[in-house]
Amino acid sequence: MNALRLSIAFSRLAALLCFVSALALAANTVGFKAGKAELKSAGALAFAPDGILLIGDSMGGSVFALDTGDRTKSTKGGSFDIKGINQKIAAMLGTTPDQVLINDVIVNPISKKAYISLSRGSGPDAVPMILRTDASGKLEEVPLANVKHASIGLADAPDAAAKDNRGNSKRMEAITDLGYVDGNVIVAGLSNEEFSSTLRSIPFPFNSASKGAGIEIFHGAHGRFETNAPVRTFVPYQIQNKTHLLAAYTCTPLVKIPVSELKPGAKVKGTTIAELGNRNKPLDMIVYKKDGREFILMANSSRGVMKLPTEKLESYESITAKTDKQGVPYETIASLKGVQQLDKLDDLNALMLTDDAGSLDLRSVPLP
Repeated sequence: MNALRLSIAFSRLAALLCFVSALALAANTVGFKAGKAELKSAGALAFAPDGILLIGDSMGGSVFALDTGDRTKSTKGGSFDIKGINQKIAAMLGTTPDQVLINDVIVNPISKKAYISLSRGSGPDAVPMILRTDASGKLEEVPLANVKHASIGLADAPDAAAKDNRGNSKRMEAITDLGYVDGNVIVAGLSNEEFSSTLRSIPFPFNSASKGAGIEIFHGAHGRFETNAPVRTFVPYQIQNKTHLLAAYTCTPLVKIPVSELKPGAKVKGTTIAELGNRNKPLDMIVYKKDGREFILMANSSRGVMKLPTEKLESYESITAKTDKQGVPYETIASLKGVQQLDKLDDLNALMLTDDAGSLDLRSVPLP
């Protein structure tokens, strides 16, 4: 009798959990509709709860949310070792590797599958696509023609014809990174405002998007305050029980920015807590734990992969004078070469896209 009652109790608990999960999914997909997701570009990626994929569409000046339906839980991502994934993608699409531009790679934290945003072709005729794969290396296209999705246009995206002082399109940097933070989608990039470096906090599910907050930082390598350089990559982090963004910029200041200050139209001054070396572009960042401590792992264009401790981030004084290197210490992981993208795969491993003489390899690596 006790066994029967226990079985009934477990069945009821399972049913309740399914019901709660269904309610949560319904709440996170309010306003979603089935149909074609009209992406003009596919850049930065992030995941919201329940396998909802967020896609930055800089050319379209929009953020998309796709219900991938990818909700089969996996605690470990397996061992990725996919050599020449750019060549495999090109073969799948019936083209050549030079016509495939991979823009971002992230891991679905539920299924541990890797999602890849890319452009097939170049110029105005480039076709945005999303692919996914697991450790087996089997690639599949995430459908965009008929998918439950929602989108929100940015209220302050740069004009499509706007150019920077090097002649590059500002619209292409309308979205440089994005992430789901405490019920909001944080979007980094450029705007059409005077403080063109912008962080936008958009409530999720999407309803409306206001203007972002203009961001000012002191750039130690340049010895001046800047308002027009966009955040390249960021991670959320708790500092003294308050959510901050740890944001990295070209050349490579590391800045902390309180999320609570990201109000529409606000002018926010970030606190520069490290200068990690100039002539460098940060590419990707993750936070992880190892041996009871927390670290930041940052991939860079010319300064390798850096490992930074997160202890006492509140204690570093704001950098307000010209300097090359100062603030939060770091070590360079010599064994990690050519890393273009990285994300946390599980508690022990990172997933990395690495460039080996033109061959792009997707592999899992133990967290250092």
